[in-house]
Amino acid sequence: MAKPGGASRAATTPALHCLDFALDRASPVPLYYQLARQLEEAIEHGVLAPGNLLGNEVDLSIRLGLSRPTVRQAIQTLVEKGLLVRRRGVGTQVVHSQVKRPLELSSLYDDLEAAGQGPATRVVRNETVPAPADVAAALSLPEGGEITVLERLRLTHGQPVAVLCNYLPTGLLHLDTDRLESTGLYRMLRTAGITLHSARQTIGARSATAEEAARLDEKKGAAVLTMQRTAYDDSGRPVEYGTHIYRASRYAFDFRLLVRP
Repeated sequence: MAKPGGASRAATTPALHCLDFALDRASPVPLYYQLARQLEEAIEHGVLAPGNLLGNEVDLSIRLGLSRPTVRQAIQTLVEKGLLVRRRGVGTQVVHSQVKRPLELSSLYDDLEAAGQGPATRVVRNETVPAPADVAAALSLPEGGEITVLERLRLTHGQPVAVLCNYLPTGLLHLDTDRLESTGLYRMLRTAGITLHSARQTIGARSATAEEAARLDEKKGAAVLTMQRTAYDDSGRPVEYGTHIYRASRYAFDFRLLVRP
């Protein structure tokens, strides 16, 4: 049980038996926020997995030595973020962690793998097609020339998080479907000796179409993040153009902003 006047440590239900919570009652940071942040970190790092039960508010408040309203506010904070869900007769359950991706030239697969998010891929399309005007312009190719189009569904912990559509010049590398389902596209490019140097990227947001919502296990009209990226190799040649959509409920871009001197 928490000890008044200093850092307190407590273990909660079996799902949390390996966690210690440091709740500092002397800190100006509200106790509900301290608890919510530590639970969020445990979910983000996979210590608490989807499906884990936290127990009900009464049990948590007793185990942590906190008031029930404090525990309720902490849980509600994570419910509103989509990380927890309250189930009648069951208690509070972990749903998933939100993917927070750094804004840099990296593969979504690599970022998810590094974050312990258990990435998986389903290849929906892998074929050669004539390049439409926008893709041809992005890849500096003649309109109607042959390109390879890849469409993939990216998942974490078995749940869809993004639909990825990538266009590449034909002959750049062999894009084996089995390999694409076990690794990332950028990793395959690096293995083929292609050095990615820079990219031009645009981020936006809109509502999902009915088809997109069905693929992402969302309701029609749910918010999605969009991203268009053209990646260049170290010679300045465009080697990939991507148009991706991400579940806004499960995905965020993480920016670090610096003041220009």
